[in-house]
Amino acid sequence: MTTHYRRFVAIGLAVMLSVMFLAATLMVGASTNASLGASIGEAYRHADLVATSKNGEPFSQAAVEAASSSPAVQDSYAERSSYVTFEAGGGEQFGRLRNAAPTPLEGAVISSGSMPSKPFDVVIDVKTAQHLGLAPGSTLELHGSGPVKNAKVTVTGLVQSTNDPFSASAAQLIAGPSVLNAVQDSGAGFSGLQFTLKPGEDVSAAKDYITHRMEAAGADGPVLQTAQEKVTATVAMLSAGQDQLTIVLLAFAGVAILVSTLVVANTFSVLVAQRTRELALLRCLGAGRAQIRGSVMVEALVVGFASSVLGVAAAVGLMSGLVAWARTQPEQSFATLAVPPSAVIAGLLAGTLLTVMAALVPAKAATAVAPLAALRPADDATVRNRRGKVRLVLGVVAVLGGAAVLVFGSVKVSLPVALLGGAVSFVGILLCATLFIPTVVAWAGRLAAPAGVPGKLAAVNATRNPARTSATAAALLIGVTLVSLMMTGAATSRQAFNSTLAETYPVDLAAPTAVSGPGTVDPAQAVKRIASLEGVRAAVLLPAVGQLADASTPDGGTTLYAISGADASAVLRDDKLRPASGTVYLPEDSREGPANITTAAGPVTLDAKVLKTRHVPAFVASGSITSGSLPDTPGMVWVKVDDAASGDRVQALQKEIAAALGVPERTVSGAAIERATFNSIIDVLLLVVTGLLGIAVVIALIGVANTLSLSVLERTRENSLLRALGLTKGQLRGMLAIEAVLVAGVAAVLGAGLGCVYGWLGAQATLGGMADVVPTVPWLQLAAVFGVAVIAGLLASVVPARRAARLSPVEGLATA
Repeated sequence: MTTHYRRFVAIGLAVMLSVMFLAATLMVGASTNASLGASIGEAYRHADLVATSKNGEPFSQAAVEAASSSPAVQDSYAERSSYVTFEAGGGEQFGRLRNAAPTPLEGAVISSGSMPSKPFDVVIDVKTAQHLGLAPGSTLELHGSGPVKNAKVTVTGLVQSTNDPFSASAAQLIAGPSVLNAVQDSGAGFSGLQFTLKPGEDVSAAKDYITHRMEAAGADGPVLQTAQEKVTATVAMLSAGQDQLTIVLLAFAGVAILVSTLVVANTFSVLVAQRTRELALLRCLGAGRAQIRGSVMVEALVVGFASSVLGVAAAVGLMSGLVAWARTQPEQSFATLAVPPSAVIAGLLAGTLLTVMAALVPAKAATAVAPLAALRPADDATVRNRRGKVRLVLGVVAVLGGAAVLVFGSVKVSLPVALLGGAVSFVGILLCATLFIPTVVAWAGRLAAPAGVPGKLAAVNATRNPARTSATAAALLIGVTLVSLMMTGAATSRQAFNSTLAETYPVDLAAPTAVSGPGTVDPAQAVKRIASLEGVRAAVLLPAVGQLADASTPDGGTTLYAISGADASAVLRDDKLRPASGTVYLPEDSREGPANITTAAGPVTLDAKVLKTRHVPAFVASGSITSGSLPDTPGMVWVKVDDAASGDRVQALQKEIAAALGVPERTVSGAAIERATFNSIIDVLLLVVTGLLGIAVVIALIGVANTLSLSVLERTRENSLLRALGLTKGQLRGMLAIEAVLVAGVAAVLGAGLGCVYGWLGAQATLGGMADVVPTVPWLQLAAVFGVAVIAGLLASVVPARRAARLSPVEGLATA
């Protein structure tokens, strides 16, 4: 190892990067959970246990006291919350008020000022304060449904704005119990409980005990969960009851393990193959087979462990950098780094074991033949010998069987089954590489004909030794397939996420027009002003054309609005939601059956269709009701926001839209802020995954360089003979460069194609149960991958080509 340390640099680097890939993948899982805990689970991230009601009913004071007095409980927080309105920033605002928690359980972080200390103190979030021009010392009058009509409070501090997508759209206020008593109905109850447990208490036993005490006190169906269980349950609720996130991350780790195994095995095989003659010479000098195998295994153990340590350290550095960068983005400040012990242990064990296991077969192969036979060049497996035929048969069986399992898992929306099928089929493709890669490279070699003799020789070399060409392409094929899989899967998944969000939240922002009267704003002019605002893509006016006569929608609305097909195309996020003439569209959970409508001309009955969203009022296609709009009934304005608009910009738009229409800001509602928050969470998840993709290309570059080095070593006499026959050093370097580019280009094209198929089927297996998955091809990203792969192949040929050109023809021909 000390004499030939350079031989171990490449494999050590490959192992290090593979371990880095695996460890960083496991860190993605932990960091994702931590980031979700800092966003969706922000309110209860300090709690050991969280209690919520299964049926949504609030907890009584008796249930709270029974739970808080449990022997295992150290601190408790019974949350009371109420929605309030207040005048600020030139209009009426809407906010969510809750009581302050004890210090160990308070999730809000003070940005300036202090938490409430007097009965009518309050703190408010920074974004709202900046938006409305509030600061510590400002006074507000809160209006709620409680006994006090105007509760005057003083702002004592500003807290960091919440990252919880369910709460980000409203102003966040925190106060003491006196304020809640004033603005909230008496007997409203408590919306949830949080607990910290005493040191050493068993969490499972505490859950059961507290549950029994609350049920005995009259609580109906209390659900006790840890903070992480609560986050997981919330994510599962958002994904149609399936914890797809955990499945995706486990599948990603499985892909990383598979790729690491293949790359390390391939790289170590090249290393041992380069030393076949050296090991054979040692045996001729008296070394036994066991000694040779033992020396190779010890080398593998040392290299594997040392490289694994470096790989784990590099993974921590990579994830730290990615998370630190994410935290600098205003919409992704909740990104959190987590380094679980499992990532460190798994990285060290996987790197060491994979290296040792990868050395077993090459070590055995190096000692399987007689020493004198090993000193001669050996033929690799081809379709003409028994070894090659066995590999071919196994490969075809694996491809066909794995593809069938992959398609089955995709159709049945079972990611573990699809992952197994994909892994088996890809291994089969690698086993069959000698069947198709040389042929495809030979076809591609026709493109090199204009380069003259070097181009023609490069194309011929691809078919002369199929195993060598296949081994050279395999490393890059693995990397490009993985990169393309992730890119295609991410693009397809993003499309599926966007489609699901569009179906659930078809309208970004909605606001009623002002009631007609002296001094009111003309709605048509207001819509033109709104359409010209920064960040607005479209704005349309929906006149009120009728009232639902027999029933209201679940939110209590009875007004029916009209929208044209063109306006619906311009403003609705859901491409499938286009109004048809003669049909009334009702929000989710509305009553089925024909809808009886009162219009300006009299009653009308139309067919009704219940949508999969409750975030729209009842509406109908323009022309379905010909009597015109209802007098003295406000219309509705729908606004579509730019995809790139941030949460801050959306909040500013709400104020500007309210001003344009002359209505209170609290009446401007919609899902634009929730969409921006959800998309920021998705961006964080994709960011850390995308940061791992470059590693596969680097590993592939190392594999290509190793196999090209072996190719040059095996062809020393051949290259020297070509030099002796008149091939110049430049032509020899050009030949090897063209050969590398041909192999890399073919591997990139095949890998991109395989990656697209695997990415589509993987996205279907992951998200098919909760969204319509439409195959999406990220053409620009795949083109960039192709360019990087070709450049990588070209760079990989530089050192071997330089070594081959530097050797004189006489010295090369003398090499036996």
